[in-house]
Amino acid sequence: MRWWRPFTKSRKFSAEPHPIEPAMDSKNLYQEVILDHNKKPRNWGKLADASHQAEGLNPLCGDHIWLSLKLDGDKVGSIAFEGESCAICKASSSMMTTNVKGKSVQEAEELIREFRDMATGQLDTGSQLHHLGRLSVFAGVRDLPSRVKCAILPWHTLHAALNSEATISTEGDRDPVETER
Repeated sequence: MRWWRPFTKSRKFSAEPHPIEPAMDSKNLYQEVILDHNKKPRNWGKLADASHQAEGLNPLCGDHIWLSLKLDGDKVGSIAFEGESCAICKASSSMMTTNVKGKSVQEAEELIREFRDMATGQLDTGSQLHHLGRLSVFAGVRDLPSRVKCAILPWHTLHAALNSEATISTEGDRDPVETER
């Protein structure tokens, strides 16, 4: 059986949903990915020529990130993040930036929705089609309620930046777990 990839050979986003992947040792992979992206975060820093930016706060964990991006037309041309956060938030930020770079705003918003749904248990990556690819390594966070918002914060912040909102929090009336379904 051939497994589809969410990208074509030219690394362009494919409209085809990502397939259901075979079961693997997800806890070990999850830990390995978290450690790798926490130690060596991709796209760390701030863009001097950002067209969009937002600050994200998760008061429960103490995560505080800043996201900056530059749109090239309707595509995310460059993106970076910085801040103080736990390993899960930093790894999620790192993987998010690498996955949305080059995507259209619509494709980025679709990934935001799918990631949030996966992290909150609304999307089962083992049985439902999705575009998350390697991001599905975060599926296990749904079993750690105190860490769901840590994983979602970068995505919530990206949504805020794309919609020209300066600051966003995981608490109150903008709680991404409760309000963006």
